[in-house]
Amino acid sequence: MLRCRDGTLYTGATNNLERRLATHGRGKGAAYTRARLPVTLVWSEPAQDRSTALRREAAIKRLTRADKLRLFARRPGRR
Repeated sequence: MLRCRDGTLYTGATNNLERRLATHGRGKGAAYTRARLPVTLVWSEPAQDRSTALRREAAIKRLTRADKLRLFARRPGRR
């Protein structure tokens, strides 16, 4: 999960977190983040496979903003 310049949160899935962060940072990532640079990583978690990752991404996207903030505030070391 990324925190954008305007304070909004962006959730996505990737199989290479460092590459994806660099892509977002260069303004070549999702259109949403391109318009809200810079972005900061605030949460990540591993998944066993792509299917699991996409299901988790969808579940996180359904959370309220407050729930998302609690998610990474409760476990700050998981980035």
